[in-house]
Amino acid sequence: MVHGNGRHKTHPSPQGINRVIVVNPRPRSEGRSAALLRHLAGCLSLAAAMLLSAPALALSQPDTAAKQAYLVDLSSGEVLLDKNGTVRMAPSSMTKMMTAYLTYDALVHGRTTLDTSFSVSQTAWKMGGSRMFLKLGSTVRVEDLLRGLLIDSGNDAAVALAEGLAGSESAFASMMNAKARELGMADSHFMNASGWPDPGHYTTARDLATLATHLIRDFPQFYHYESERNFAWNGIRQGNRNPLLYHPVSVDGIKTGHTEVGGYGLTASGERNGRRLVLVVNGLPSPQARNDEPTRLLDWAWNSFKLYPLLRKGELVEQAPVWMGEEDSVPVTVADDVTVTMAPADRNSLHVVATLAEPLPSPVHRGDVVGRLRIDYDGAVRRQVDLVAGANVPASSGLTALGQRLGHLLP
Repeated sequence: MVHGNGRHKTHPSPQGINRVIVVNPRPRSEGRSAALLRHLAGCLSLAAAMLLSAPALALSQPDTAAKQAYLVDLSSGEVLLDKNGTVRMAPSSMTKMMTAYLTYDALVHGRTTLDTSFSVSQTAWKMGGSRMFLKLGSTVRVEDLLRGLLIDSGNDAAVALAEGLAGSESAFASMMNAKARELGMADSHFMNASGWPDPGHYTTARDLATLATHLIRDFPQFYHYESERNFAWNGIRQGNRNPLLYHPVSVDGIKTGHTEVGGYGLTASGERNGRRLVLVVNGLPSPQARNDEPTRLLDWAWNSFKLYPLLRKGELVEQAPVWMGEEDSVPVTVADDVTVTMAPADRNSLHVVATLAEPLPSPVHRGDVVGRLRIDYDGAVRRQVDLVAGANVPASSGLTALGQRLGHLLP
């Protein structure tokens, strides 16, 4: 049942109903405040609400030579490009982002320090592929190993870190898989710390974007390692393999990858005009394509879309009635700022639907989830956000509760 704003009884009945509030806001940059949006809210059925969405000119996604591509705007959480984003693929040296994540986690929780030295085993020393050129039997500081891992893409550095942190690379792989599950990387499985090819070693472009997002947000104090351009060890200076660090495309990290099975890949992030993007591409045919395709896709995303704030954290969305509470209603709000990334041509199709399950049984606690805010544009659901209670409403008691019950029973 969909209810309107009008109330037929002073106190709401205990039967739960879903009330749909529809607002078609202009973004804040268009000059309309959320307070005004509330006055525009109508109590319409969900079917009628969908009919109100104006058709929009769709902004088509660009084609790309990458076999997998996934691009997300971290400022709003909007996915701007998804080509085979959930298809399993070989991550190659982009695996080293997880090795870095676990190293950062150990640093933050005091299990190691940047000045702790790890020994270089024969297993680490004999690793092929890209290398930091560690010497067998030497001891190397964690900070140097991190630079060798992220700048040189050293497979030897990856193994040295894994063995130093977990005792063995296989034990470290178990830690990687546990952390992947914790971070929400739903379709990833790691067999080693370096990305060395293995049939059981896989991830997806979406999962790598999730990992990159956590690296940026969880450990901002270490992000500079992923953007440093060169590092010298054992008399050999190597440049960062991320080609976008050397071009004016606003990229400041994070990791490349290449194997025969995976092709050329890159996870890149950068910020322009207050918008931070994360892009994952894989399966490209050449180093030049790994330079050109990400540059083109990131420029497309920054130039074609804008960030529009809709609601601020704590801003009033609606009042929800409360059953048997000391107050008749509770303010409904959002726990964090709500923004949307969209093409300017899609503004007229922006459609926001707030669904509340009401009346809310008392007691109500500040922060309780009481509904959902659905954001649509261009004919598709783009984002859903929890609506939360903005205040505490204790349960009524004594004469107040008795009066409320009598008021419900009497016509």
